Amino acid sequence: MEDEFQGGRNGDHAGKTGLSDDAFLGGKLQILQPEKGYRAGIDAVLLAASIPTSEGDTLFEAGIGTGVAAACLAVRVPGINITGVEIASRYALIAEENFKRNKLHERVRVLKGDLCDSMRHDQLDWPVPASVSHAYANPPFFEDHTVKAPVDGLRAQAHMLKAGELETWVKVMTNTVKARGTVSIIHPATSLYKLLAAMEPKLGELTVMPLRAHRTDAASRIIVRGTKGSKAPLRLLPGLVLHEAGSNKFVDQVDAILRSGEPLEFS
Repeated sequence: MEDEFQGGRNGDHAGKTGLSDDAFLGGKLQILQPEKGYRAGIDAVLLAASIPTSEGDTLFEAGIGTGVAAACLAVRVPGINITGVEIASRYALIAEENFKRNKLHERVRVLKGDLCDSMRHDQLDWPVPASVSHAYANPPFFEDHTVKAPVDGLRAQAHMLKAGELETWVKVMTNTVKARGTVSIIHPATSLYKLLAAMEPKLGELTVMPLRAHRTDAASRIIVRGTKGSKAPLRLLPGLVLHEAGSNKFVDQVDAILRSGEPLEFS
């Protein structure tokens, strides 16, 4: 579903820079993205809508990319501050530009580096362990031994995980959040078993939100949220249907999320 929704384009940057200028949240955001390579879309918007944040919270995004999820979050809840890490320097630079052009740069900052570096004690710019309210991520979807890597290096980096790296992402995010803080991840539904296996030893109150294109379709994505320090059992929610029956028109709830920045409630 990653490129299923773009809110519109302004072609000013196309061709000359290799970037497109895409509108999100009904035009509240104008986001530069590479024309080729990884492009954020509906997954990032839905993930951002699902984070249970409120004014005064601090958040951490693992793999911030070009900043779509963080920007959507910052627009929805003006009183929050977000730190994101991005290993690809080009995406990190684009994200910084996106936050500046949308006047979000004072509340969202980008760290250029490897997510695993956050576990080192000499990383003074990184969030202190157990200090943020919520951590979230849209990790690469595929393990590198299961599919052929894309020719484009940045696209491969955005879509490919090495064996065991999903567990590392979960460990880093869990280490970053404070007690009762949440960790949220969007991933393909086919990865549910691996995702739960990575999260269950470290987080409680695991809650699974299936996402399906139509009511009769199997879920293609899942958002899984866990709470640090909770002992509550796993919950499987009815899930979110994106489109009206027999069409590609978004249902009212999804349209409100994508165009108006409404929250996605886990209920």
